[in-house]
Amino acid sequence: MAEAQAQALGEFLDDLASERPTPGGGGAAAISGAMGAALVSMVCNLTIGKPKYVEVEGELKEVLVRSERLRGELTKAIGDDVKAFDAVMGAYGLPKGETDEGKAARTAKIQAALKEATDVPLECARLCAEVIKLAEVTAEKGNLNVISDAGVAVQSAYAGLMSAALNVRVNAASIKDREFADGRLSELEALLGEAGSTTLKTYDVVKSKLG
Repeated sequence: MAEAQAQALGEFLDDLASERPTPGGGGAAAISGAMGAALVSMVCNLTIGKPKYVEVEGELKEVLVRSERLRGELTKAIGDDVKAFDAVMGAYGLPKGETDEGKAARTAKIQAALKEATDVPLECARLCAEVIKLAEVTAEKGNLNVISDAGVAVQSAYAGLMSAALNVRVNAASIKDREFADGRLSELEALLGEAGSTTLKTYDVVKSKLG
């Protein structure tokens, strides 16, 4: 099992390191978030059922359900990022046309693809922000024997959020509909502000419990 998992991971990293543009930074961001969610689940699984933590068992069962959902959604986001990037490249690759109508049609397809390529990493950022909130709970209430994993979880999710934010920005910069772009960027800033403070707080909580 472990060997098969290592092989699958190795293949993904080989693809990431290759000359092909996908998977790229967007996929890496999603993987970071998914790892954070998986670690949240791990802390929950190693806390639930322990007599010492019976008072928080109910809450951590709920956290586990949510972290597993997020892990699945973030894993799916790897493929969503590839599709969004391919759509942008496909739109830019369309013939420029010789008529005003042809040029306008090509521009419209490019802009539509850019909007999708902005929304995909923004959704990844939203998911990572949710993982960060769950990591905060596990850091405060999880099994002390694996509390460092809660710290790794929050840092992994924050890395995913910050990485996804870069992809939001790079695509939003080329969108002509500034109301759309500015709205997405405004939401992103709000996510970054809240998640940043929660990440720092959670990391400090973990450090304080390590002695």
